[in-house]
Amino acid sequence: MALDYSILSSICVGIVCVQIIHIVLPWLYANIIGPTFFGPKINLCQMGAWAVVTGATDGIGKAYAKALAKKGINVILISRSLSKLEAVAKELTDAYKVQIKIIDIDFKDGPQIYQKIEKNITGLDIGVLVNNVSICYPHLDIFIDNNNRHPEILRDIISVNIHSVTHMCALVLPNMIAKKKGVVINLSSITAVTPSALVSVYAATKAFVDKFSDELQTEYQSQGIIVQTLRPYIVATNMMQKPKPNLFVPSAEVYVDSALKTVGITSQTNGYFLHALPQFINHLLNLIVGRHITKILRFKLLKIVRKRALGNLDKNK
Repeated sequence: MALDYSILSSICVGIVCVQIIHIVLPWLYANIIGPTFFGPKINLCQMGAWAVVTGATDGIGKAYAKALAKKGINVILISRSLSKLEAVAKELTDAYKVQIKIIDIDFKDGPQIYQKIEKNITGLDIGVLVNNVSICYPHLDIFIDNNNRHPEILRDIISVNIHSVTHMCALVLPNMIAKKKGVVINLSSITAVTPSALVSVYAATKAFVDKFSDELQTEYQSQGIIVQTLRPYIVATNMMQKPKPNLFVPSAEVYVDSALKTVGITSQTNGYFLHALPQFINHLLNLIVGRHITKILRFKLLKIVRKRALGNLDKNK
C-alpha cells in the first residue's frame, strides 16, 4: 500500500510539474528568450507609412503613438478631446518630425463616427493599427448595483470596448490585405483570463477582444497580417488612478517599450514580463484547489478592495 501511495504521489507531482512547465516555458519565450535573442521580428516601418492609434491622448495609447512616431511612422491620433489631440500632435511633430493627423470623435457615439474616421483615413498607407481605447467601471461594483448607479455604463462599455475594435479592424484591414502586410494590436486585459467579478461587463468585453483577435490572426496570418492581443495588468495610467510606477506597475512608456518587442514573437501576451505573474498564480491555483475555489478567493479579495475604495470615496466627498 505504501508503494502504491508513493507511485500515486509521484504521478501527481509529475502532473503538476508538467503543467508548470507548460505555463513557464511559453512565458520565458514570449517575454525573455524571444525578444532578447530572436526579436523583434517585425520592422513596423516596413508595414506602411501610417499608424492609427485610438485613445491616443493619454496612457498606453499616447505611449504607442510616441513609440511609433519615434520610429519615423506617421500617426493618426483618434480620441474625443480636440484640445488634447492638438497638444499630443504638436508634441510628436516637434519631437519626431513626422506627419500627424487628428480625428476627434467619441467612441460612445453611434455608428456615424466610423464614417468620419473612414473619410479621414481613406487613401493613406496604414501599416499599424492600435486599438487601445477603453473604458471601465467608475469603481468595482456588483452588476445590478453598478447598472442602477450608472445606467449608461453598460451601453458605453460595449460601444467603446467592443464596437471600436471590430469597426476599426473593418476599416483598416482591407488595405492591409491588399498589400499583404500589416500589424493590428488589440488591447485586452488580464481580466479576460482571470476571475474578475465586480467588473463583470468590462472583463467580458476584454474576453471578446481576446477571442476576436485570436480568430482574426487565424483568418489573416497567411496573408502576412499579424494580429496581437495584449493583456496588461496594472499600468500607471489615468484609468488606474495613475499609481506611482514601480517594478510591478510600469509607466505606460515602459509597458509599451516592452510590448513592442513581442510583436511577431507571440500573438497573445501580457506585454510586460511581470504582468504574467497574476495569470500564472491563477493557473496554479486552478490546478491546486480548482477553478471554483480560485474564483471564490478572488471574489473575496475584490470585495475587500471595493470596500476600501468606497471608503476612500466617502472620505473625499
